[in-house]
This record gives sequence, C-alpha cells and structure tokens, in this order.
Amino acid sequence: MIIQQFFTKKIAHSSYFLGGDKVCAIVDPRRDADMYIEVAREMGTRITHILETHLHADFISGHMDLAKKSGAMIYGPRSANFDFDYVPLSEGDFFEIEDMSIKVLETPGHTPEHISYVVTDRSRGEDPVALFCGDTLFVGDVGRPDLFPGRAEELAFKLYDSLHEKIMKLPDTCEVYPAHGAGSLCGRAMAAKRTSTIGYEKKFNYALNISDRREFIRSLTHGMPDAPDHFGRCTDINRQGPVKVSNLSPLEELETSIFSSLAAGNNVLVLDVRNFEAFGGQHVPGAYSIDIDSNFPTFAGWLLPPEKDILLVSGGYGQAVEASIQLRRVGLDRVYGYLTGGMYAWVTAGYPTGHVPQLSSHELHQRVIQGDATVLVDVRAVKEYENFHIQNAINIPVAELRERYVELDPAEETVLICGSGQRSSMGSSLLKQKGFEKVFNAAGGMRGYAEAGFGPECPLCTLPWASFAGRSNMGSSGI
Repeated sequence: MIIQQFFTKKIAHSSYFLGGDKVCAIVDPRRDADMYIEVAREMGTRITHILETHLHADFISGHMDLAKKSGAMIYGPRSANFDFDYVPLSEGDFFEIEDMSIKVLETPGHTPEHISYVVTDRSRGEDPVALFCGDTLFVGDVGRPDLFPGRAEELAFKLYDSLHEKIMKLPDTCEVYPAHGAGSLCGRAMAAKRTSTIGYEKKFNYALNISDRREFIRSLTHGMPDAPDHFGRCTDINRQGPVKVSNLSPLEELETSIFSSLAAGNNVLVLDVRNFEAFGGQHVPGAYSIDIDSNFPTFAGWLLPPEKDILLVSGGYGQAVEASIQLRRVGLDRVYGYLTGGMYAWVTAGYPTGHVPQLSSHELHQRVIQGDATVLVDVRAVKEYENFHIQNAINIPVAELRERYVELDPAEETVLICGSGQRSSMGSSLLKQKGFEKVFNAAGGMRGYAEAGFGPECPLCTLPWASFAGRSNMGSSGI
C-alpha cells in the first residue's frame, strides 16, 4: 500500500493517492487533476476509484475531470444525491482495492452527508491502518459545523457522535489523513502538521478532549471565523458536477483597445492580481485588487460577483494563467482574458489610471500621534483586531466593506490597514469603486508597524501558516 499526499497551498487542501501494485484510488481530488494522472503513470498504476468524502464547500472538486481522463468510477456519500453517475456509499459499505479493504463510516457533522474511509492493509495485518476523514477530523482540530444556516447545533451534536462513537474507537496507531491543514477556513485551529494518528489526536486535540457534549457543541458554535461567500456556491457546484476544465474557454490575450471596450461592459469586472505596491502605483480604474501572493483563491471567491466575466491585469502571461487556475478552484469559471503588455501597455496607450498612495509605517505613525484628520480602517478579522490594533482604528473586515462602506465618509481621508498590506489593498479597491478618492494603503500593515517599534509584536503576523481569519483567543490591546 502506498499513500501520497498532494497539498494545495492557499486553500490548504490535501488530496491523496492510495495505491496498490496495479491500481489506485484518488481521494478528494482538486479540480486541476492532471497531476494525479502523472503520478499514477509514474507509479505504474491505473486510477480505478475516485473517493469523495463530502460535498466540499471551499473548493471545486476534480472528480468530473478525473473521471473523464482516467475512466475511474466516482464514489461518494449516498445522501449527497449527486446529479451524475456515481457509486453511492452508506454506513458499513465495503470494497477492495487489491490487498486493501476499505470500509465506509458515516461521519456527519461538518456537513450532513459526510463519510470517512477506513483502510486496512491485509498484506500486513487486520487492524485499520489509515483513515481518510475529509473534514471530520483535522490535526489539532475538527470540522466546523456552522456552514448550514440554522443547523449548527444539530450538526455539532452529530459531529460529537461521529468522533466519539466511531473515529476515536479506531486503533491509536491508525494514521489520520484529513482533507485540510492550517490556513483553511473549514476549521478554526488546525495545526501546521498535515497528518497524524488517532492516538496523537486523542491525546492532544482540544476538541476531542471536550468530553461534555454540551460544552463541545458550545465550543464549535461560537467564535467561528466568517465563512466566505463561495462556500455555499461550491457545495452546489460539486453536487451538480462541475463543468469540466477541458470545456472551459482558453484565456484570451487582449490588446488594450479590446480590453478597454470589454471592461466597459455592465457584466464585466477587472481583476488586478499584481502585488499591492504595483496596484497602488497604476491600475485600471474600477479594478479589484487581489494580490496573487495573498490567499488569492479564497478572497476571490469571497469578494468577486460570480455572475460577471473576469478580465485580468497581471505581471505577464504566466501569472494570468496561474490566476485563472486558482479562480477555477473556487468556481469562478468566467475568466475571459488578460491585458497583453500589462499596465505598461495601458499607460503608453494613453488610457486613464487610478492610484492608491502607499503609506510607510513611519508615515502612518506620524498621522496617528499628530491626530491628523484621518480615518483609520482596520480590515482584518475581528479576532485579529481584538488581539492587536492601533488606537481609534475602526474595524471593518475586508469582505464587509462591500456593504459597510456606507459607514464611512468618502470626503474624508481614509487609510486602510491589515496584517501586511494585501487585504487593505483589496479594501482600497472596493472603496475606490464606491467613489472614495482620498484612499491610502498602509504598506507593511500591522506587521510593519510593530517591526518599526510602534507597537507590540503581532502574534498572528509572525505565523506563516496562520489563517487570515485569526486563530488567537488572546485579549485585545489598543495602541
């Protein structure tokens, strides 16, 4: 038996190759599925099974593309009611892949239809050796049960049983292979380690050590980070069966005149994926700013209206292609083309541009201590703000700016700040679309502000794997 993990950064998603000598299964595949075909060939195996643990909310699954390319059957929860041909599975169902026996457990809680796969390698023994648990159990955490409005307590109740009556009864030596790691919003406090064992989680996972059911439910139904807009959309798309990537239109190279004409359409948006400094210097008026080096797919799925065609401004063809791949991972398929020659071509063709001045930490601090008539908007998540913020800063998380911009005065000078400058650039672009002209971005964000000596170290900013939603329960400090 061979298990190989594939970790997709930014969405922090783990999929798996489960192989024997001649055939193999792919568990919870991502949408751009060619790598599974390549690995199967390298291993000298044929993909015969595609195993889905649940209807994924944070990304579009690759089951349809992989099935077409490999000829493998799709297996998934019976209660998911997929709108395509698949092998429906329920509690106690059983199938084999060479010397591997795979038993199905129904493990609802994160989602109503969730199942897990328990693998026994009969060539070595009769004890379960691996658990593909999707989003039921993570390293250091468990799946959040609050993604279905009005059902959080019901699903938390079921999650308790799934964990205590089924998963925790597996042998301590059984290896745990979850579908997500640190940085995903499918949980709250996942560890950076990507695999574990049942025994280790029983000993150290905070959620598994809450023995009282009522306290477990309370813990998992309060204080969860906001769920991005695309979570509900992805669930429906995965149930219906995503459009195959091979059927999507190729990325068009658009000259400035064509790009400008298309961008003027009512059903079109311009997305600038360059870094925030470049966006601040010159950008197409009305463009969204989402730095591709940020948690790009999550914020794109959260902020961009899915019913609109997308035109890209990038640092070149390769960056535009990468952006389109990441957009498709969250169900944004209407990527039409990108601006050939980038902003250089745009400005040399004489088209108008927008600007967002960038403030250094020192410039921002001078405004703070001098009491300048500046509105400081902290666009981080609430818990991040509570943990560490500048005195008198207003907290409006970046996604909420789409509606809460009305709380701000477009005539006033407005400075936006986040952890680094990326989310605040997103927020700046949203305010610019709403007619705000005096918008500034705090380059370096709270991290730079602390490093410059103007405040205590931001605990979240120093963790490279920390979720932007905030993972700390520490008290607040206003500075």
